[in-house]
Amino acid sequence: MADLLIKNANIISFGHDSFLKENQSVYINDGLIQDIYDDDSKIYQAEQVIEAKGKYLMPGFVNAHTHAYSALVRGFGKAKEAMDFQQQLENLWWKLDKTLSLEDCYYSTMVLALDSIKHGTTTVIDHHASPLSVKGSLNQIAKAFENAGLRSCLCYELSDRDGQTIAEQGIEENIEFLDYCANNPSNSLKALFGLHASFTISDSTFSKVFNKLKNNNPGFHVHTAEAASDQTATWKMSSKRVAQRLHDLGVLGPKTIAAHCVHLNDQEIDLLKKTDTMIVHNPQSNINNAVGIADILKFADAGILTGLGTDAMTTNMLEEARVALFAQHLKQNHPTTAFMNVISLLFENNYHIANRIFEIPLGKVKIGYQADLIMFDYIPPSPLNNDTLYGHLLYGFSQIPVDTTIVAGKVLMKNRKITLDLDENEILAKARTSAQNMWNRFN
Repeated sequence: MADLLIKNANIISFGHDSFLKENQSVYINDGLIQDIYDDDSKIYQAEQVIEAKGKYLMPGFVNAHTHAYSALVRGFGKAKEAMDFQQQLENLWWKLDKTLSLEDCYYSTMVLALDSIKHGTTTVIDHHASPLSVKGSLNQIAKAFENAGLRSCLCYELSDRDGQTIAEQGIEENIEFLDYCANNPSNSLKALFGLHASFTISDSTFSKVFNKLKNNNPGFHVHTAEAASDQTATWKMSSKRVAQRLHDLGVLGPKTIAAHCVHLNDQEIDLLKKTDTMIVHNPQSNINNAVGIADILKFADAGILTGLGTDAMTTNMLEEARVALFAQHLKQNHPTTAFMNVISLLFENNYHIANRIFEIPLGKVKIGYQADLIMFDYIPPSPLNNDTLYGHLLYGFSQIPVDTTIVAGKVLMKNRKITLDLDENEILAKARTSAQNMWNRFN
């Protein structure tokens, strides 16, 4: 792996010890930050040198919950009108996912990956469904993320909604991919066991899962109380609320991601805290689907590790953070609340989530940390210092394009141009063909 020297950058590092330091140079070797210094007394003969010229260098972003397969839905208008979330699933998503071929899985992921690079997202935690193309789907997605140079954590969305045979294929796809990742350790590729949601999975299917897993919990990725209908249906099938049922089945735990969590009560929040389960908030999706707004202040008060995802509404994590802030103002009926809570989601907690899954140091510009870095060519119109940093990130950096994206010391984009050895125009042309074929199969 080629070494890299970034010269004369203004460094921003996140977390409880966040800082801004001007005119710094960063030496990267073997995918790690090896040195940071502010003078010319050190001379590194790096194979690649980037002259930052005062651009702002910071850790790349983590998207803690998304669905790459939805990347080919842009502009789609064939679905029937939905009056509630259940109809949205039935009229659009549960029909659309059945149109996916393995080739579609690859190209939809390439589209999301390229968009992620352009928006400074360097790690993606994905949740996949393709009921008529289950076997091998995660390999196609992994191949796409690898070709794009991004870190990814993948799973297949197990559900009973398409019948027993497809559910069993979903179990096998998860198990085989978990085994693959275990037998081929990588800092760039990890696996969780994917579950759609409590209300689409029977107790008997859960029993099959844990029999295959030998009652181990490898970490799950599950939609949790996204809509009130999840609670209603789960109570009808089990006489339990969603989090209680997932807890009793053995799903919750420190490597499990509970996505959404819009409709949890206090007892369920306490269960997630006691099991050290992670929550991922997806405000744009929740508002778009009219299911409500999760109370991230309650999650913070309970001490639950809560991160931020996009649910495929965008690949721009700064945009998602802005919406998260505005949504909490509405949720709490308080126009100046939750700023630091939202800041923590993206600029601290998402890295803690990624660290749990990948078990490598991410999220700081610091010696020994992974060199997953991005740069912005930002000229502040008002004072930018440690006190004003996060205000500039949400209201300034979020409004301009990312200049450079680096993962494990490899430059994926420089001066807003993808530098990977691939033909972006060809990929997008093939994606358009895949999308048209998918749309033609939709009924």
